[in-house]
Amino acid sequence: MPRSTIARTPETMHPKGPHPDGLPMPRRAVAGASVIAAIVLVVLDGAIANIALPTVAGTLGVPPADTVWIITAYQLALVIALLPVGALGESLGHRRVFTGGVLLFTAASAGCALAPTLPWLIAARFVQGLGGAAVMALGVALLRFVYPQRLLGAAIGWNALAIALASAAGPTIGSGILAVAPWPVLFAVNIPVGLVVLATARALPAVAGTKRRLDPASVALNAGFFAALVMGAETVAAQPLRGGALLLAAALCLAGLVRREKDREAPLVPFDLLRVRSFRLSVVASVLCFTGQMAAAVALPFYLQHGLGQDIVTAGLFLVPWPLATAVAAPIAGRLSDRVGTGWLCALGGLLLAAGLALAAVWPLGQDARPLLAFMVMCGFGFGLFQTPNNRNMLLTVPKTRSGAAGGMQGTARLVGQTAGAVLMTVLFSLLSGPEAAPRLGLAVAAALTLAGGLTSLLRVPASGAAETVEASAPGR
Repeated sequence: MPRSTIARTPETMHPKGPHPDGLPMPRRAVAGASVIAAIVLVVLDGAIANIALPTVAGTLGVPPADTVWIITAYQLALVIALLPVGALGESLGHRRVFTGGVLLFTAASAGCALAPTLPWLIAARFVQGLGGAAVMALGVALLRFVYPQRLLGAAIGWNALAIALASAAGPTIGSGILAVAPWPVLFAVNIPVGLVVLATARALPAVAGTKRRLDPASVALNAGFFAALVMGAETVAAQPLRGGALLLAAALCLAGLVRREKDREAPLVPFDLLRVRSFRLSVVASVLCFTGQMAAAVALPFYLQHGLGQDIVTAGLFLVPWPLATAVAAPIAGRLSDRVGTGWLCALGGLLLAAGLALAAVWPLGQDARPLLAFMVMCGFGFGLFQTPNNRNMLLTVPKTRSGAAGGMQGTARLVGQTAGAVLMTVLFSLLSGPEAAPRLGLAVAAALTLAGGLTSLLRVPASGAAETVEASAPGR
């Protein structure tokens, strides 16, 4: 669908809605800050919760293994809800559902802080994940209405910078809070930040919804598919029968979901968008790169501590250059993606990421791990160079009316890739023995996957070699 046609749709010309090409200043700055603050809040909460698990286990008197559900419940809610909240945002309006997600997340944070038992805390974390899904899916979609297209790449780059810094700082912030306060404070600090986001969210564009109803059966099948897929993938190595049964249930749910949704005009799972070649290639590349990224994130601590004999503090310091380099690369990639073909940028980023992982896997480090610092910088810079242009392409290859679905698919691709990377390392650890075997092979496989992600991005580049044209189009729109 041509851009000129999209610019005349009722959604973008709603009396209270956004300007056809972004918001005027200073409203744009307030709206952009609101979106970024909300996304950072969700990312930071996920990052700092890990550090609290031993403290929670001791305070509540529960086995440490049971506290893992504090993390699992949050991630499970995110992956289950991303696509439905994206569709709900298109139906009811992006700002309304985004604001509802922030409100739900903030209220659930209070529930976490007041939790007297582990089941209460797990339930509150699940609700937090549902609110976080609305923020992650629709925050990215709202950026398209906040910023003019010429600045969208830079805006996505700054968003990626904020996420990278939040991910890097999360464990440090969590440790600092736990050093002076009990664990409930980790969740209580979300409340004032959430209230500020709610106050500034009034600056966001009031994008009119389509009023299209969600199919409850499709929502249930979507939840069943992702829940069974994640839990089956996590248990199949240790409990093959149970894991296999869950994966079979996931396949059946997916088959039912496809059957119900494939012919709808705006399906819950965006099959209409996946028919757009550039969007589809971006999704595939994202899954591949996030699979490699998560496999490396699991493998590296084991390699550093068990293979190279580093203590836990030193091992953590060796991992810091990755997110810091991503934070540096993201805004650079954002600005370049407004001028250079995103296929080329993503390919270069995937190549750098793959090279860093491959060097980490094959370099004869012995007891001198210092070269790994350079490899981590290479990985982080490559990841930032890939992620920002890829996300920009996923947003701009679909009509604005489908931005919620694109945002949901973007988050889903990330979580599916991260789950696959974790499962990959679980399988390798179960098959291989020795302190270095599984981590080094995992890094090598991660390098191959990220290289494949970069090469997939090259398929978006026209045969003439010119930068690809980003066109907001989809079949039947």
